[in-house]
Amino acid sequence: MIKTIRWVDDAVVMIDQRVLPHREEYLTCRDYQDVVSAIKTMAIRGAPAVGIAAAMGIALGFSAVSVHTEKDQKTYFCRICDDLSKTRPTAVNLFWAIERMKRCFEKSLPSGVDSVKKALKEEAIKICREDIEANREMGRRGRDFIKDGASILTHCNAGALATGGYGTALGVIRAAREEGKNIHVFVDETRPVLQGARLTAWELKKENIPATLIVDNVAGSLMREGRIDLVIVGADRIAANGDTANKIGTYPLAVLAAENNVPFYVAAPTSTIDRGVRHGDDIPIEERSADEVLGVYGTKIAPDRTVVFNPAFDVTPNRYIKAIITETGVATPPFDESIDKLFHD
Repeated sequence: MIKTIRWVDDAVVMIDQRVLPHREEYLTCRDYQDVVSAIKTMAIRGAPAVGIAAAMGIALGFSAVSVHTEKDQKTYFCRICDDLSKTRPTAVNLFWAIERMKRCFEKSLPSGVDSVKKALKEEAIKICREDIEANREMGRRGRDFIKDGASILTHCNAGALATGGYGTALGVIRAAREEGKNIHVFVDETRPVLQGARLTAWELKKENIPATLIVDNVAGSLMREGRIDLVIVGADRIAANGDTANKIGTYPLAVLAAENNVPFYVAAPTSTIDRGVRHGDDIPIEERSADEVLGVYGTKIAPDRTVVFNPAFDVTPNRYIKAIITETGVATPPFDESIDKLFHD
């Protein structure tokens, strides 16, 4: 299994996704600011993986604390959490993980600073382990949507690299393959950072899953020709009504899928569902550097001083989504009701 992120001795080690697929290199973060930088620069990306990184970053940061009064410990802890919370705004798993680490901190604080350090480290490792387990369960629940012989379209990277391991959307595809199904995956390149071309294609090659890389604007033609049986994507935040924020370009795929009667699925852990957000219009959308659009790997592809709009995500309205696959169940329309049941059954 791909080792996306893990705790090794007194450091956080993660695969550097900026240099894939050409080199497989690992970053060793020995200070929580190293984790902050890794998230901001997308050395690690994908909503669940970012949440795990934040949790481990908090544990790593507090492991260096030297103050002993509860007041000073709280101040130091809150500074770490605040720095990590400012890294990326859209993926709710980041904030979910920070809140979980805050609860762990408050619970262990009366036992002393050494107990807090131990508890935070154990909680971060547990979050990573639970994520992998959740992904495998998602795969088991979602694989029935993939028939033998199916051609699947996926966008961006929702595989092991976007999680603690195994993957969300790609985890469902992996589970279908492990079941013995003959499948083929069409991989959108995913402009402008090419997560599909660089990361998803790399993962599928490592897993020996048949795949074809396409430029993003080929997808509609393939659907019209009847060459796509289903679309499955991950998510960075899902509103209470099922509206889903995912990598930019997901929304037009959903519209094209509806036009061509191709079922459109979302796979994500329940930690990606933000029931505090009623609908997609309230999901904050990150806008990234113009450099991502103006050039590719340092080579300019646009005129100097070109104005750029570069949102990292878009929102797919729930009416285009056939089902949302999670580790606790599969939500289907009406999503207001079925999503609520995921947390109460």
